[in-house]
Amino acid sequence: MLTSVNTNFPLKEVTIIYYGEESLELKHGVESFPQLKNGRVVIPESYKQDKSIIAVCEGRVNILNKFGERIEFKTQPNQAV
Repeated sequence: MLTSVNTNFPLKEVTIIYYGEESLELKHGVESFPQLKNGRVVIPESYKQDKSIIAVCEGRVNILNKFGERIEFKTQPNQAV
């Protein structure tokens, strides 16, 4: 695990999709982090804290819909017999 990164690495803009600890709402953030020569982006531990990262996407992603945003609950009339 890397705890510090040489600042000579170029920054890469990424969209990170994650769950926070406080809810099951799917969230996302656009950040710039150092990119290693092998292509991997180094996400600092301070950013990972209190998050369960689901995906790291290249660039700024325009998310049109996230899981659970369009769930409609239809109420059923009481059909007691």
